[in-house]
Amino acid sequence: MKYLDLTFSDPASNLACDEALLERCENSEGDGFLRLWEPDHHFVVVGYSNKVSTEVNVTACDAKGIPILRRFSGGGTVLQGPGCLNYALAVKSHALGIPADLTDSYRFVLGRHLNCFAAHGSEAVQVQGISDLALEGRKFSGNAQHRKRLCSLFHGTILYRFDLSLIESCLSMPSKQPAYRHGRSHGAFLCNLKIAADDIRRALRREWGAEEKLREIPFERIKVLVRERYARNEWNLKY
Repeated sequence: MKYLDLTFSDPASNLACDEALLERCENSEGDGFLRLWEPDHHFVVVGYSNKVSTEVNVTACDAKGIPILRRFSGGGTVLQGPGCLNYALAVKSHALGIPADLTDSYRFVLGRHLNCFAAHGSEAVQVQGISDLALEGRKFSGNAQHRKRLCSLFHGTILYRFDLSLIESCLSMPSKQPAYRHGRSHGAFLCNLKIAADDIRRALRREWGAEEKLREIPFERIKVLVRERYARNEWNLKY
């Protein structure tokens, strides 16, 4: 598996890159790609079917100059920014034995991530809900996926040094909540994982065998996806 550690300066390109890597995985040989990235400024990302006015405090985001974008995968709304490490795993589903069942597929991928955190002293991390990772009942990682005929994309966030108070002000209480949340506010429900970003990077690369650096980056396809989708209000604000 090849790896890519690349963060674009604009939010739209970061979202487009994940989709471009999935397309490339679908049309190429090899096991797939692992991308790691961390933005240096804040932006909101809603899941594909999320309604912006329900999930986001639009007034607060406008006041803070925080843009709102939409990804092409499902799941809930997240606030991106410094202290939030992101991964994107584009893999050949059958080659890696990804289960067809949605919940089982998350268990397969997140179970591998548990190995990474346990190796750094976080044995108490557990899979919670359908697609969360939590430490002592508090979530630090949310995950989503999108599938094509041959390949699957799993991508998610890992909070390790994030300003959780900003989430409280920018995001509404989610319309869909896992049972283990018990109605808790963002501040009471979320936490940072106390592992350095570089250690998380190394652990994920080692767990997925991502040793060779990806050198042929699909920049042109990323530009097309930004222009036709991720930079357009018709896409980002359509629900």
